[in-house]
Amino acid sequence: MSDVTIRRALLSVSDKTGLVELGQALATHGVELVSTGGTAKALREAGLAVKDISELTGFPEMMDGRVKTLHPKVHGGLLAVRDNAEHAASMAEHQIGAIDLVVVNLYPFEATVAKGADRDEVIENIDIGGPSMVRSAAKNHDYVTILTDPADYATVIAELEQTGGKTSLPFRRAMAAKAYATTAAYDSAIATWFATVDQQQHFPQTLAAAHSLVTTLRYGENPHQSAALYVPRRSAVVGLPQAEQIQGKELSYNNYNDANAALELVAEFAADKPTVVIVKHANPCGVASAETLLDAWQAALACDSVSAFGGIVAVNQPLDGPTANAICEIFTEVVVAPGADAAAREAFARKKNLRLLLVNELPDAARAGLITVPIAGGLLVQDRDNGKISASDLKVVTQREPTAQELKDALFAWTVAKHVKSNAIVYAKDGVTAGIGAGQMNRRDSSRIAAAKAQEAAQTHGWSEARTVGSAVASDAFFPFADGLMAAVEAGATMVIQPGGSIRDEDVIKAADEAGLAMVFTGMRHFRH
Repeated sequence: MSDVTIRRALLSVSDKTGLVELGQALATHGVELVSTGGTAKALREAGLAVKDISELTGFPEMMDGRVKTLHPKVHGGLLAVRDNAEHAASMAEHQIGAIDLVVVNLYPFEATVAKGADRDEVIENIDIGGPSMVRSAAKNHDYVTILTDPADYATVIAELEQTGGKTSLPFRRAMAAKAYATTAAYDSAIATWFATVDQQQHFPQTLAAAHSLVTTLRYGENPHQSAALYVPRRSAVVGLPQAEQIQGKELSYNNYNDANAALELVAEFAADKPTVVIVKHANPCGVASAETLLDAWQAALACDSVSAFGGIVAVNQPLDGPTANAICEIFTEVVVAPGADAAAREAFARKKNLRLLLVNELPDAARAGLITVPIAGGLLVQDRDNGKISASDLKVVTQREPTAQELKDALFAWTVAKHVKSNAIVYAKDGVTAGIGAGQMNRRDSSRIAAAKAQEAAQTHGWSEARTVGSAVASDAFFPFADGLMAAVEAGATMVIQPGGSIRDEDVIKAADEAGLAMVFTGMRHFRH
């Protein structure tokens, strides 16, 4: 079985994009057009001869259009194996004509849900006949061509032109594979709606999800690993996959991972306060809020200028020329911003390998959703960590009350710590990170590493003292012992923010009181593995 001549086509589409052009091309090759409802009307208005589905089946459309294509003369014409004598005899006996091409796209179920339609309207947009025809045609792809995406119309038109009205087996196989992916994704959307929206199941009995391929990547985390980028079907969340890449090399797997970490963190900060985040290997190495983006960049870079080399930069305001020029002074892999003026673009253009990504908006840091992590033999699923703490949520546990500035610095450090790999320690002062300790097996070492980075920064920039002096320090989880807290004391911190909840909380509080620290408990942990 190879090429098949298209003699009869059945068209029934919700999305009319490219429909008329396809119909005209089919008519040029003498293809009989059979259609339904609005599709038939659109084709007739274009001057094309169309047979109604009711003429083919001998039955009228009924039940508000719920029943129109569910008929043996449709599915027999799709499923018959043409060179099978028994099938051919059945077709002749029951006057079933072959259907060689099916063009279907399904009722807009996901779009109906997305616009907030009521339950009855959502149910009415569950397509029954469409998926049935798609599956029948795809199963019998040795003889039938199935099209479910208007993007493929041009390809089939070209194939008909080249072959004199025929389609090839490789093309039909490719379209069949795409068709089954389409119905699988459609069913997963319906199943998800029933479980999570209609039945209010936070974790459905069956986790059904569909994603569409955006692009394959050069490789994964390492050159021996393959990688690709997918996006959820019709997701309302915006991020890097929706960004416009203005310049630079193709993004790698690690670029996406690191840039997403930077974007998620910078989205935590209000847009009216210029903020810069510098990330290396998915961990922030410098974060600052200031009066201008340039000031914020310089302060963030000063936190750890060694780690910033070859890093990822995200900002929460459109980039200007002075800031762009300053960023270009060091090697930077990716810059993500909600816009960039002409001067900024000109500055980056001189660094042809730097990737500049512009997003229309920052993702909502408070958004809900599930995140998944594959493990051997299974899949871990949990809510996104969108927990947020305000000053009114804090519990002062020490004899000394924190000052207003200490509270402000503590909340800044806490926000950053949420995005640092555990065990996480973050020192901050005046809206700038002073030192960040990430990913250590114990909290004391994270505290010491962060302090050491602050000391190195002071030596590098010729400061009289490290920024940790007079800073607030955030710990993503409780201090199990007082040693981590004492390391912060040695670094000069005056304020501590931590979740609390250790069986040794009293020992830690006592150590804080003896050191004259102010300490608050959040009651919320931010582990990040």
